[in-house]
Amino acid sequence: MRKGPAGLRPALIASLVMVFAQSALAHPHVWVTAQLDVIFDQNGQVKAIRNTWVFDEMYSAFATEGLGKDGKPPTPEELAPLAQTNIDSLAEFDDFTYAKEAGNKVTFAKPVDYTLEARPDKLVVLRFTLPLVNPASAPKAFSLQVYDPTYFVAFSLDAKNPVALVNAPSGCSANVLGANPLQVSETKKLSEAFFSGLSPGADFGVKLADRIIVACP
Repeated sequence: MRKGPAGLRPALIASLVMVFAQSALAHPHVWVTAQLDVIFDQNGQVKAIRNTWVFDEMYSAFATEGLGKDGKPPTPEELAPLAQTNIDSLAEFDDFTYAKEAGNKVTFAKPVDYTLEARPDKLVVLRFTLPLVNPASAPKAFSLQVYDPTYFVAFSLDAKNPVALVNAPSGCSANVLGANPLQVSETKKLSEAFFSGLSPGADFGVKLADRIIVACP
């Protein structure tokens, strides 16, 4: 039985909220390929981050189960309630998006322009924009990471187009730095985690996250 204007079942909503809730089993259950747009304002400062997340095949199939007609993927309108649910759930975890300006934490406002769509290859894509509360100056070393602190969701940057600079001043560049190498003891913990779960303080999400460094003249 379906309820709601988009036919989204309450059970599906509840299940997807759990995906973004902290889990006792810390090893990843969902895999996301991320692409980020760093958006500049007219003064040459970073004003927003646009996230594009492509979910893995299993999660995508689960998220779209029962939606769509005649074998076609569900429309963005059908998926709109689910997009809202995901965005609301991500708030508890700072939208999995973390940035620093000259080593100081950057604060984001609430997400805007969020959509969820099912691609022809049946993978689900979540897009949303995070405005900065105060624009950041790229010449002061602007860094960016996307990760789940609980490591329930594993993020990797898109291999071909991990980051794009939008309306950036001439001379600006973005570089992707790999995650810092894990120590032997941490590698052992990660291996054991797939069987027993990680402790809340293990913090493998940030340790395994790539770093994006944006620099301007």
